[in-house]
Amino acid sequence: MSLNTRVNLLLAFFLVSGLLVAGRLFYWQILASSELSAAAENQHWVSFEIPARRGEILARDGFPLVTNEEAFLAFASLSDLKDKPEKIAAQIAPFFEKKELLLETEEMLKARLNRQDLVWVPLKHRLSRETKKLLESLQIEGLGFEEEPKRSYPEGSGSAHLLGFVGLDINGRDKGYFGLEGYYELELKGRQGFLRREKDASGKPILVGEVKGEEQKDGRNLVTTIDRTVQFIIEEELRSGLKRYGAFSGSVVVTEPATGAVLGMISLPGYDPAKYFDFDKELYSNPVAAFSYEPGSAFKVLVMAAALNEEVVKPETRCELCSGPRRIADYTIRTWNDEYYPQSTMIEVIEHSDNVGMIFVAEKLGIEKTVDYLSKFGLGQPTGIDLEEEASPPLRPVKEWRLIDLATAAFGQGIALTPIQMMKAVGAIANQGRLMKPYMVQKVVSDEEVMEIQPQFESQVIKPVTARLMTEIMVNAVENGEAKWAKPKGFRIAGKTGTAQIPMAGHYDEEKTIASFIGFAPADKPQFLMLVTLREPTSSPWGSETAAPLWFDIAKQLFTYYGIQPE
Repeated sequence: MSLNTRVNLLLAFFLVSGLLVAGRLFYWQILASSELSAAAENQHWVSFEIPARRGEILARDGFPLVTNEEAFLAFASLSDLKDKPEKIAAQIAPFFEKKELLLETEEMLKARLNRQDLVWVPLKHRLSRETKKLLESLQIEGLGFEEEPKRSYPEGSGSAHLLGFVGLDINGRDKGYFGLEGYYELELKGRQGFLRREKDASGKPILVGEVKGEEQKDGRNLVTTIDRTVQFIIEEELRSGLKRYGAFSGSVVVTEPATGAVLGMISLPGYDPAKYFDFDKELYSNPVAAFSYEPGSAFKVLVMAAALNEEVVKPETRCELCSGPRRIADYTIRTWNDEYYPQSTMIEVIEHSDNVGMIFVAEKLGIEKTVDYLSKFGLGQPTGIDLEEEASPPLRPVKEWRLIDLATAAFGQGIALTPIQMMKAVGAIANQGRLMKPYMVQKVVSDEEVMEIQPQFESQVIKPVTARLMTEIMVNAVENGEAKWAKPKGFRIAGKTGTAQIPMAGHYDEEKTIASFIGFAPADKPQFLMLVTLREPTSSPWGSETAAPLWFDIAKQLFTYYGIQPE
């Protein structure tokens, strides 16, 4: 091999070696710089998180519906442990779980205590003070505790659906789910703080080393519109009503018509938000905002209000097609009791809850106007209520409506909405035609400021004169309709019963119904609007014999509470 060849090979070797070194340096300094910096940071510093205190949820009088109670996080400082992880795990496992989970718990603790890549590991969240004291009595070196408040519910679990609960996200951090906890997660959770200290080669903090940190910022408190007395009344009455009428489930909602503020909201069966993990996940969503239903005859007041507003009918207009069943396409539509009232007025159509009479009204209004008004009343769109899980069943596009769809919608079948949508729509009748956004939080309070949430007016759906006419028609329905036997004497109540068959596998189940009653009182100057729904009552399928008397039982107590005197 010649000298030139050897020189060239040597130069090539140095060139390749230089390129490899340069490439490696480029990888370390550019591509992997962030990872290497983080690794150096981890070797030099030890970090501790300082949890923020989650904001409270308060009733309108300032009493806590959700607060925080004392609890502790148990953790292990791995470099300070003197005993073997297996021994420590066996000692502390019985304090953490039930007997049937003891072996799994012990194995989990062993795995955590054997971690080589961490300085400290969490062992158990939200221990009581009593359990903390028992663990401290074991005198295990390296076992420590940090205050970690947990959610507490002074008013019990009756408000679970409106409150939601606090669980853990995929990173093991607290997170609000459902209800107010989920909707106002950013306001409630606050901002976590941290403390960083220099550590030595063994991982122990250097006492005289540098300390860095950022103070935590506690979450904001929510002041709701919920009236605790109203909430207590509707919970007790609904529990009693479900037993009395043999219903599978039920809901009661009470709002203030002039503002849209929710005064009380309860759905049963419910769950305990402190032990949400022990309950079926299907119970978590609030039925008032998340579940749709066909409202039945209660819906007639919206269609009638639209027809009155368009002046296609007047209260004294007589039904020319009310002498018997109506035949539309391949369908025959009858009244609920197969009784007919020829030449009945519009007042009497609502009083008798006449399906055939409502078809007459809807046909006068027409498909386009009917769909337009349903949209104006808020159907097909969320109400905007501050609950995380609100849903909104779609409103069928106008071009897809047939005459039979118009006919069935006139008496509340074949059309779906949520209870809170029904409350919002009928609330416009109670509020001089003004549509208000329902809401549940009136103040967001922090150390620095108080942010007030004002009632939100959305639109004038019907004229004030129409609202007054419709109110009088609804008062007459209460005074002379099927539920008149249960009405408290001396009070002017505007309301309407509803009984809707439940759609099952493409057809309606004749045995199963959703019974409801919606109304407001006093009719001339409403202080509350209330909707009662009962799913599958067994004592009677009719709203006039189940939901209506329950509504009146609740109303009697509200009259006393608000100091409303009979006329």
